[in-house]
Amino acid sequence: MTGYQSYQGNQIEGAGPLGLILLTYDALYKSLGRAKLSIENSDYYSEAEHTGRALEAVIELTTSLNMDAGGEVARNLANLYSYMTTRLTENMCQQSTDGIDEVMQLVATLREGWESLNQNQQKKSVSQPSQPRSHSQLQTASLAYAA
Repeated sequence: MTGYQSYQGNQIEGAGPLGLILLTYDALYKSLGRAKLSIENSDYYSEAEHTGRALEAVIELTTSLNMDAGGEVARNLANLYSYMTTRLTENMCQQSTDGIDEVMQLVATLREGWESLNQNQQKKSVSQPSQPRSHSQLQTASLAYAA
C-alpha cells in the first residue's frame, strides 16, 4: 500500500456520513473530468474506464439513499441520479463531452450544497456541543442517506 492509499483510507475512516457523501462526489467529479479529457484526446478506452468509475460513484450515491427517512429529498436525488446515469450512458463513445459537461455541472452544484450542510453541521456541533439539536433542514437532508 502506498502512502497515498493509506492517506485515502484514513480520510474515509475519519469521515462522517456527510463527509462520505462529499468524498463520493469528489470521486465522481474527478472521474468525469478524466473521462472528458479522454474524449478530447480521442482515447475511448480510457473514456469508458473513467465513465464506468463515474457510474459506480452515482450507483454508490443512489444505493446509499434512505428512501423512507429521506422522503422527498431522497426521491428527488434518486431521480436526479437516474438522469445522470442516462446522460452518461447515452453519450458514451459518441465523441462528445455534452453529457459529461452537464453531469459535471449537476455534481458541482450538489456537492456545493452538501458542503454547505456539512459546514453548518460542524458549526452547530462546535457552538452547541452538549445541547440536543432540533429537527432542522440539515437533519432532514442528512436523512436522505442511510447512516
